[in-house]
Amino acid sequence: MDCALGNGCREARINLYNGSSTSFEVRDMKIDRLQQASENALSLHVFVDGRYGAYSTNRLDKKELERFIRNAVDSTRYLAEDCARTLPDAALYYRGGGSDLQLRDPAFETIPPDDKLALAMHVCEEIIGRDKRIITAESSYDDSESYRYMIASNGFEGESSNSTFTLAASVSIKDDGDARPSSGWYDSALRYDRLVRDGIGAKALERALRKLGQRKIASARLPMVVDFMVSHQLLSPVINALYGSSIQQNNSFLLDRLDRKTLGEKMTLTDEPHLPQAAGARHFDSEGVATKKRSVFEAGTLHTYYIDTYYANKMGTARTIDSPSILTMLPGNKDLEKLIATLDRGILVTGFNGGNCNSTTGDFSYGIEGFLIENGQLMQPVNEMNITGNMLTLWNQLVETGNDPRTSSGWRIPSLLFDSIDFSGI
Repeated sequence: MDCALGNGCREARINLYNGSSTSFEVRDMKIDRLQQASENALSLHVFVDGRYGAYSTNRLDKKELERFIRNAVDSTRYLAEDCARTLPDAALYYRGGGSDLQLRDPAFETIPPDDKLALAMHVCEEIIGRDKRIITAESSYDDSESYRYMIASNGFEGESSNSTFTLAASVSIKDDGDARPSSGWYDSALRYDRLVRDGIGAKALERALRKLGQRKIASARLPMVVDFMVSHQLLSPVINALYGSSIQQNNSFLLDRLDRKTLGEKMTLTDEPHLPQAAGARHFDSEGVATKKRSVFEAGTLHTYYIDTYYANKMGTARTIDSPSILTMLPGNKDLEKLIATLDRGILVTGFNGGNCNSTTGDFSYGIEGFLIENGQLMQPVNEMNITGNMLTLWNQLVETGNDPRTSSGWRIPSLLFDSIDFSGI
């Protein structure tokens, strides 16, 4: 920091990162891939004569860093002026004193590699030999830990650390003709002792076998249940439309919707950054601004955009936060099975296969797979069908939310039930 300011920076922000990870991948009970990695990096954000530049390096020798910083400052002077590029108002910074979010497992470095491999093997064992139609079974164990330190010239200093552990399985099976249905399952946790070890391979196989006999059905307008494993994918275009970059560029179907009733009554979404031992928890964002609990939607009314310093300056509006932390949707009182049981006829969506959403209009078209629902029961597996519509209309047709979000995810979105969706088939 002293070097940057001494070489002509008006302001500067520096990030230091240190991380390590391991990965064990198994295919058909044979080790397919082993990987261990560690890295250190420094990123430098410099503000020079009304210009801004961002630079990074993993060469952390002191003498090399001094030359790197001088070159960064000199290079930035060649860039175009941009008065919107500034550090945040220092009054917005996190100043410490928050609760311990317990995001790193202190036992991370003590876990033997043999135990990690054994977990991956165990997941694969739950698949191999269980059905003669199995083509390939894959499993993996992954873990990582990271430390971050950040300092800004106008008064911020902070650090964070976290760890994560993941067990996953995928399986493909032979169906009639050339069809090769596949599916997967996983569990993740911030602490090793909370990682689910049993049933992951079995669940992946169960989900693959359910797909046997997939086919299109006739086009129809039907209620749609979305599995909690993929429900976040329908929310993603909504969140993307809340970013300052989309708002400033008039590229958002939620433009000028702040504090207006926009989505349906069942849409209540909250950003909760301080949940302990939770993926996505944090006390400050990528610029050091303090996080806080925020209402994103309340009964369909939009209450916040995600606006960082740059876009706040561009638009002359207040800065909020740069991105979501932990998104929690207000749950209902039914799990996935009970939501399915409420329908005489509908479709359960278990996967999205391609498609897109127009960020300006909200019009979308997605390929889907899942199951036809009749009389509250899953009947025919379906695939190669499409849903079409508009995001504003879709979320106004949200009838009910489930009570089954994956708490291991930073987006805690449960199963969802929508009314009257256009399905295109045969």
